[in-house]
Amino acid sequence: MMMLLEQRILTREGCTIHYWVSNRGDYPWLIFLHGAGADHAMFREQMDTVSQDFNVLLWDARGHGLSRPMGDNFSINMIMEDLAEIMNIERIEKATLIGQSMGGNTAQEFTFYYPDKVEKLVLIDCTCNTMKLTRLEAFYLSITPLLTRMFPWKMLVEASVKASALKADVQQYLRESFQRIGKRDFTKIFLATAACLHYEEGYLINKPILLVYGDRDETGNIKKIAPAWAASEPYCTCIELPQASHCSNQDNPSAFNVALIRFLRNS
Repeated sequence: MMMLLEQRILTREGCTIHYWVSNRGDYPWLIFLHGAGADHAMFREQMDTVSQDFNVLLWDARGHGLSRPMGDNFSINMIMEDLAEIMNIERIEKATLIGQSMGGNTAQEFTFYYPDKVEKLVLIDCTCNTMKLTRLEAFYLSITPLLTRMFPWKMLVEASVKASALKADVQQYLRESFQRIGKRDFTKIFLATAACLHYEEGYLINKPILLVYGDRDETGNIKKIAPAWAASEPYCTCIELPQASHCSNQDNPSAFNVALIRFLRNS
């Protein structure tokens, strides 16, 4: 299915961004936003599920996959503006954003700044950008830059891989993706993702949301805050996927795809 998508490029802010589209006319748009260190192939298992009823846009976000070098001053805000430009080029007025981890943080920021461009959100194994952190969470966030820089690269890759996926083939995909990026840019991506969090008292996304997390995702506060986050949003469905870690759409694609297509058709 991936080969049926048309590859295109956008050169912006020091990076040639590669993206793929299947424009089939007057169908709703789905935009898939991968996690930190991954690329568009993260959503390979979802393509057959959505190919008949939707237009699809996949990308390698700047600094990832084919979209390198990342350019100067990498940030989630910059990625968000890349997406806005691509949507303008492709004449996508409104889309459902499907984001995993960093992609979910990007989707939230995009919705915060461009709410009229977002139809629905599917947020996979990501934290809430706008919730208030506990003191302990804020402390862990503050020491993350030091810990990331101290870790030897090989150890950092292996720790990240094991924290992200249960299945051996998914772990190998992530391992290869991370290694292609290298420690310097991987660290920048990781820190930029952490830096995008901003507490907004009383803020609600206020759109249909599918919030998904793996039952064995132990990264950050994702699993802990998901029920409260979902309860705070008026149109949110929260699902815990069994036998899945941080990349739950890859660890358990069949269960994820069932939840995804049900949400897209019924919400």
